[in-house]
Amino acid sequence: MKKIAILGSTGSIGTQTLEVVRENTDIEVLAVSARSNIRKLEEQVREFSPKLAAVWDENHACELKRAISDTNTKVVYGMDGLLELASISEADMIVTAVVGMIGILPTIEAVKAGKDIALANKETLVTAGHIIIPLARKHKVQILPVDSEHSAIFQCINGEDKKTIEKLLITASGGPFRGKKTEELKNVCVEDALRHPTWSMGNKITIDSATLVNKGLEVMEASWLFDVDIDQIQVVVQPSSTIHSMVQFQDGAVMAQLGTPDMKIPIQYAIYYPNRRYASGRRLDFTTLTQIDFEVPDTGTFRGLPLAFRAAKEGGSMPTVFNAANERAVAMFLGHRVGFLDIYNIIEGAMDHHQVLDNPTVDEILSAEAETYDWIESRWSI
Repeated sequence: MKKIAILGSTGSIGTQTLEVVRENTDIEVLAVSARSNIRKLEEQVREFSPKLAAVWDENHACELKRAISDTNTKVVYGMDGLLELASISEADMIVTAVVGMIGILPTIEAVKAGKDIALANKETLVTAGHIIIPLARKHKVQILPVDSEHSAIFQCINGEDKKTIEKLLITASGGPFRGKKTEELKNVCVEDALRHPTWSMGNKITIDSATLVNKGLEVMEASWLFDVDIDQIQVVVQPSSTIHSMVQFQDGAVMAQLGTPDMKIPIQYAIYYPNRRYASGRRLDFTTLTQIDFEVPDTGTFRGLPLAFRAAKEGGSMPTVFNAANERAVAMFLGHRVGFLDIYNIIEGAMDHHQVLDNPTVDEILSAEAETYDWIESRWSI
């Protein structure tokens, strides 16, 4: 049996991970967690009978305890609860499916405990890659990407000499506003931004796709995952999401990974790596696939991508500020407190304000996050 624990089991990646579990008979779910969706978490506890269920808030923990008092599942809460989940002794792998920097400390704890990581929480490497990657090497832990783009690159370089990589080509769908200019985005609403053309994702990641911030975060994560310089990474728009990413080698050859836009494929690949398993679902039909189009991203309109490259090149604590500012700006947009284009202004303002710290510790990363939130609230409070 493959024994896994899921950090963030009620979100988009977490629920799709459990779909993979349902389709296979040799995966045991030892632990699940949620921030606040207690009803969904109760359903998961009753279906999968995990040993542990973690929530963020003590009141939600009490609610869950009452709801599942007839089961044998232990309920924990807060960061201590997430750390207990991350280090649960019987688990082979931790699936980190939470959104945001809350995933940093549990990921570090899981690595120290010798658990392989199926990584869907890109903020972990964006802000703390300089800590986590060396730690994973020290503890001989595998970090297996779950993002479709990083999984595609991982599959393309499997068996290749990584020293022969010339360029990583990360594809983007372009999001719901592809082709629009700045003037057309001034009055877009939340509902418009959440209509992604090809992927079904959580709200925060869907907004990040609309701003191209998500591609910027993926660029920074790819630099850590595959040990390449930021200038060796290029973003190309591939609207149909048929090609999930590509790798160009030093002889000019390009390897691409294609497939339908289905997150269960990279999830299952990470869980069973290095083996492939049958997966149900739609296949590409090359009798009807007449063309695959590419575009250059419009970085003048969608400023999330150039701001991310700037953060990556400045390094140190700046990626943390980029990420934290985006998290808060997206939350404010989803809460109808700011407009869509304000997301870029908030990120850029926070970055301009910040004094970079080289090689920040975890405490310094979390402090930079908190200071960024405080700065944003002091200037964008409504």
